[in-house]
Amino acid sequence: MKIQLRFFAALREKLGVSQESIDIPDDIKTIDDLKNYLCKRNTLWSEVLAGNQVIRCALNQVMVDSSTPLSDDAEVAFFPPVTGG
Repeated sequence: MKIQLRFFAALREKLGVSQESIDIPDDIKTIDDLKNYLCKRNTLWSEVLAGNQVIRCALNQVMVDSSTPLSDDAEVAFFPPVTGG
């Protein structure tokens, strides 16, 4: 499955990436699965996206929770709970 990732605010700064397109394995079904998959990239990704961090997410520009199923060609955005205004 191919998805578009987007990172905002402090997450973007810490990871050094604002967006990327990736192919994920078929066993990655939900936002939570995706976060766990990305945490396996390296220590930095794990520190930024780990389960104890408060991170908001949106799927195709709609706020969702971590149990939301992913779909092919989806846009998944991650950002801290307060991004300013």
